[in-house]
Amino acid sequence: VTRMTVSLVVIMFELTGGVRYIVPLMAASMASKWVGDALGRMGIYDAHIDLNGYPFLDCKDEFGHTTLAADVMQPQRNEPLAVITQDSTTLSELQQIMKSTDHNGFPVVVSRESQYLVGFVLRRDLQLAIENARSRQDSLPGHTLCVFTHHLPVVGSGPPPLKMRKIVDLAPITITDQTPMETVVDMFRKLGLRQTL
Repeated sequence: VTRMTVSLVVIMFELTGGVRYIVPLMAASMASKWVGDALGRMGIYDAHIDLNGYPFLDCKDEFGHTTLAADVMQPQRNEPLAVITQDSTTLSELQQIMKSTDHNGFPVVVSRESQYLVGFVLRRDLQLAIENARSRQDSLPGHTLCVFTHHLPVVGSGPPPLKMRKIVDLAPITITDQTPMETVVDMFRKLGLRQTL
């Protein structure tokens, strides 16, 4: 299963004190290591990570990127950015944003004009919050306001706003578009990030 070395066999021998078993254990571990190396350089756990398609950046791999973060950021500079305003997005606008994009999350900004970042909200958290709100209320009209801040705006005779402050990540990791890709890859490796803004 794993590539045990002779040093591990010696450690096992010292722990158990079984002198009679050291030679067969060494022979078995060396034979299994040679067979494993002949079949492939990856261990079984690394192979399962690749087979399952998990996003894993191995610290042993070298990445010789000479690009900047702007070259791989989504969306690109000429494409519109799907954002959610903190206190003026309606439920129908929120659902339209989720239908028209396939992003896993959305930045929450102060307003469409200022674009000052408030936080980040995941798509699945938005979907769960909307489903929970629909299960609690009989009718949830499309003009219901979705609020991602503590300050609730004054709503006239319309439905009460949906409070979604709890699902916002208020401290997302942000980088500039001029950050070298080596730094970005190191951040993903060392901090275990799923996304950066």
